[in-house]
Amino acid sequence: MGKTIVITGAGGVLCSTMAEALAKEGHNIALLDLNKEAAVAVAEKVNKNGGSAIGVKANVLEKDSLLQAKEEVNSAFGKCDILVNGAGGNHPLGTTSNPFLQLEDLANNDEGFKTFFDLDPQGIQFVFNLNFIGTLLPTQIFAQDMVGREGCSILNISSMNAFTPLTKIPAYSGAKAAVSNFTQWLAVHFSKVNIRVNALAPGFFLTEQNRTLLTNSDGSLTPRGNQIIEQTPMGKFGEPEDLIGTTLWLCGEGSSFVTGVVIPIDGGFSAYSGV
Repeated sequence: MGKTIVITGAGGVLCSTMAEALAKEGHNIALLDLNKEAAVAVAEKVNKNGGSAIGVKANVLEKDSLLQAKEEVNSAFGKCDILVNGAGGNHPLGTTSNPFLQLEDLANNDEGFKTFFDLDPQGIQFVFNLNFIGTLLPTQIFAQDMVGREGCSILNISSMNAFTPLTKIPAYSGAKAAVSNFTQWLAVHFSKVNIRVNALAPGFFLTEQNRTLLTNSDGSLTPRGNQIIEQTPMGKFGEPEDLIGTTLWLCGEGSSFVTGVVIPIDGGFSAYSGV
């Protein structure tokens, strides 16, 4: 019998791919996104292919919005069995211009140039909230459906930079490290009420959020894109479909004794020292 699976950030390429795969397993999929049109579009694609899905508007940083979304989900599909916390992202205000601070950077007055000392606290707070609070709040709302029931679990989305922080993005690296730590904390906290909690840690996947950072308009790699490929033993970016196998495993009965793990899906990036 299919389960009810709630996915936040479901309008994005990675989570929509996961949603389609889970729908093919016979589950009912509730696609939550701040952009309802994007969520509905994914739901329509799932339904057209024989699945069962609804698109729901939800702001993962607003409890009232999530409570309203929960009402819609419960009305359509019943209680939530599995929650995938897919909402997240970075922001330019939490990003430095250069990977290393040089003395001459302190005299750089170019518009938009930012050293560590110029990082905007509100930008950093936005990134931290979106990734960490945007994982905590949906869990508070939807995990209440799971307590004491069989076969329930939570899947968070961390990042390989939670293991080793990437240059230039301290806010995002720190926020994803918090998600990994929270995953372990929740796994212990919920262990007596039959809720498993695990996380994926994707490496570099080309999405609309990072495409201009990693590739040029002609499709060639930027210097940062080249650096990433050189540090990835498998020598390529991940494809959205590369997340499917681990997602199905962690959301299925085959991982019934697995909780509190953060699994890198990164082509070996987090295992490579560079030499």
